[in-house]
Amino acid sequence: MTVKLPVSGTPVVVDFDPAQIRERYARERTARLKRETLGQFQGLSDVLELDSSDPWSAPFEREPITEELEVAVLGGGFGGLLAGAHLTQNGISDFRIIEQGGDFGGTWYWNRYPGVQCDVESYVYLPLLEETGYVPSKRYADGAEIFEHAQRIGRHFDLYRTALFQTNVTSVEWVEADDRWEIRTDRGDVLRAQFVLRANGPLNKPQIPRVPGINEFEGKIFHTSRWDYDYTGGSAAGDLDKLRDKRVAIIGTGATGIQAVPFLAQDAKELFVIQRTPSVVGPRDNRPTDPAWAASLEAGWQEARHHNFLSFLNGHHQDENLVDDIWTHLFPSLSGQHLIDVPATDLPVEDQIALAEIADMQLMYEIHQRIDAEVKDPATADKLKPWFGFVCKRPAFNDEYLDAFNRSSVHLVAAPTGVDGITATGLVVDGQHYEVDAIVFATGFETGSTSTERYGYDIVGRDGLSMRERFADGAKTLHGFFSHGFPNFVELGLSQNAYVVNFTYMLDRKARHAARIVAHAQKNAVTSIEPDPTAQDEWVEATKRTEELRLAYFAGCTPGYYNGQGDVARGFFNDVHNISEIDFWNMIDRWWEDGSFAGLTLNSPSITTTH
Repeated sequence: MTVKLPVSGTPVVVDFDPAQIRERYARERTARLKRETLGQFQGLSDVLELDSSDPWSAPFEREPITEELEVAVLGGGFGGLLAGAHLTQNGISDFRIIEQGGDFGGTWYWNRYPGVQCDVESYVYLPLLEETGYVPSKRYADGAEIFEHAQRIGRHFDLYRTALFQTNVTSVEWVEADDRWEIRTDRGDVLRAQFVLRANGPLNKPQIPRVPGINEFEGKIFHTSRWDYDYTGGSAAGDLDKLRDKRVAIIGTGATGIQAVPFLAQDAKELFVIQRTPSVVGPRDNRPTDPAWAASLEAGWQEARHHNFLSFLNGHHQDENLVDDIWTHLFPSLSGQHLIDVPATDLPVEDQIALAEIADMQLMYEIHQRIDAEVKDPATADKLKPWFGFVCKRPAFNDEYLDAFNRSSVHLVAAPTGVDGITATGLVVDGQHYEVDAIVFATGFETGSTSTERYGYDIVGRDGLSMRERFADGAKTLHGFFSHGFPNFVELGLSQNAYVVNFTYMLDRKARHAARIVAHAQKNAVTSIEPDPTAQDEWVEATKRTEELRLAYFAGCTPGYYNGQGDVARGFFNDVHNISEIDFWNMIDRWWEDGSFAGLTLNSPSITTTH
């Protein structure tokens, strides 16, 4: 049919009725909304019936440590590793990295479920490839290879000497008289550091839904981040041979479920896939790295590839698409330029918005066509079709997931309102009982809560100022790094800075900037750094303005972590400075090169300078 844009009347030819699609989106959203929003989930560690302990490293004992440091880095995932690497490159060696896991890697340490891979091309996702002399083995690396690269970074920059593994931070408090942070841990450590760089990450606390009867189940039950290979057999590469006489239910069809399902489908006697909301599943097209291409790489290749990738995602022109993946095709197509014959940027704003909505629906229409082409049973295919805006949830890419439903042993169970309950022998969905031997929760990680709830400690700044209370209505930073009232505290996670898809690139840029500022403080006898309140307020307001259209989009989405399970005020992207990442980091570099430290107050023993 032909749809005319509302102001200019420009015709757009599509194979669907946008009004009908819009109505279906609203209906599917309403069917899944829960009054509890984020309260429908609970932390894995809060459920005594499930094992939340570390399955990958044996516990060890050590004596408590009391130390004076220049820098304490909280978290040993890629954010902490990058902080350590950039501190080292800036000549700073007096730091500790505190990590709850038994090794570096963060989410890649914990998540070792079958099929785990990155969803951004390995050559841009894995950081510091040139610095460590490594080229990934395939376009999308498996989790084991990514974890090994985290270890490689740790060895290359001699970061293992700094690490306190299997250690949880319990308090972080500013000691005004000494211009120092005091960090305490569950091992009795007392670390006093001039700077604290927090790199705990947004997806650190596994969650499961609040389902009655969990304590009654007599079979095996675990979360994907604590996969039990003693029970399933096999490894992350598959061959789950101990499941061949087992009926298994997996709850959740986000990125994790989509990666794990093909392996469970191949080996389990019977598999029940419990789906609350279908996901967008595009093609993966993974392949080994071409040795000739790897040998041809010249110095600076990864930075050039980063820039090329970000250009396509953020609307900057490039003559060549080096990455040529679904992300670099998705974002340019969201404008809808390919659907009309006139420049989209010349249209009235109302038309540009309407065209973008139609383009979004067109992308989803193509996803539906892929499902129809790959899934043999029409009823199952219909259940697998997502009805929401294409970027309401992070898209997934997998070449085996849809085909798994063509097996007679695999059953898709639609559960728009979730699981009703768990019994001694199975689970109940929409009044029907399913007998199973094992239940696997692929239900992700806690989002939308305060950092105190996720990380297990608060940041207490000057005059007893609690960050939990101060940030109750949203983060308050300058450029996403510094916060007034919390001197020498630097946030390395997602916080009022630009971000689109590649989380490790963001972590690298934040760690690089933080390290050079810490180095400047050390070289110039600066005792404390924090933002001017006015500059901070201006940045907070600017961030909110950039988010208005994005939050309006998420408000119409089916519940998920992007929109706080329906409570948009607690959505994942609420504190993102929604501008081009290239423009953002160019701005940060210009700010640094200017040398005036605009918006910051730098204190030294005899001088206080506000810029």
